[in-house]
Amino acid sequence: MDTTNLKSRLDGKLQARKPEPTERIINMPNTATALTTINNSNYIALKSDALSIISENLKNQQLTHALFDVIKSPAGGITSFSVPGISGDTMEKELTGIILDYTTPRAYWDTPDPVEGTPPVCFSMDSHASYVEGKPCARCVFNDFGSKDGESNAKACKESVEVYLLRPDSIMPVIVRIPVSSKLLFLKYSMRLIGSMTPIYGVVTRITLDKATSKAGKPYALYNFEAVSVLSTEEAATARAFGQKFMEILNAADETIIKEVV
Repeated sequence: MDTTNLKSRLDGKLQARKPEPTERIINMPNTATALTTINNSNYIALKSDALSIISENLKNQQLTHALFDVIKSPAGGITSFSVPGISGDTMEKELTGIILDYTTPRAYWDTPDPVEGTPPVCFSMDSHASYVEGKPCARCVFNDFGSKDGESNAKACKESVEVYLLRPDSIMPVIVRIPVSSKLLFLKYSMRLIGSMTPIYGVVTRITLDKATSKAGKPYALYNFEAVSVLSTEEAATARAFGQKFMEILNAADETIIKEVV
C-alpha cells in the first residue's frame, strides 16, 4: 500500500472539497411522522417529535458524525467518563441509556502518535473493507498483530466500537468510543442479549470502567456492560424505529462525505 499517496489524496480532498449546498439538505419531517411517541417513557426522545426538532435546529446542515459529542476512553486507567455538556464537561462514574446502534470502525495513520484531527491514511466504517482502496481489512498487513511497532503485539490499524447511546434527558445520542481492549467485552455483551432473544435497543445498558494493567505495565480502563432494565414492548418498538430513522439520515450524510473524500 502506497501510504504517502493515500495520505496526500485524503489530506487534499478533505481540505479542498466540501459537499455542495444541495447535498447538505436533510429531509427529516416526513420520516418523523412515521414514529410513534410514548407519553409515559423516561426517555424524552421516545415521547417527542425528536427528528423534527433536530431538523429545525440544523436547518439545512447535514447530520454528520462530526456533530456528535464523543465520550472517549479515559487515559491512565481513570475509571470515570468525561462527558461533554452545555455547561462544560463533567466526570461521571457510569453511563446509562439505550444503545440505538453501533459501528466497528478502524483507521490507520502512518505515524505512531498522530495529531488530533489528522485524517487517517486509510479507514473503514465497518472493519470489513477499506474505503480508500476497497481492499479487505482482514488481509491488510496493518491488521497483523505486531504491525504497530514491531515490539508490542498491537496492530498498526486502530480498531474500536462506536456506540450510539441515547440518554434519558436528550433526544441526541452520544457516541461512546470503546477501545479495542474492550471490543470483545462489548461483543460478548451483545451475544448474551442475542442468547436471551433481546434486541440491544430493548434494554437500558449501564457502562462502567475498571482499572486494568497491560502486559507492559501500563494502566488502562476496561469497559463493563450490564443490562439494568428491560424496555416495554412499546418503548422497544419506538426506540427501534427512532434508531433506524436516525441512523439512515446519519449514514446517508456520512456516505456523501466519504465519496467526496475518496
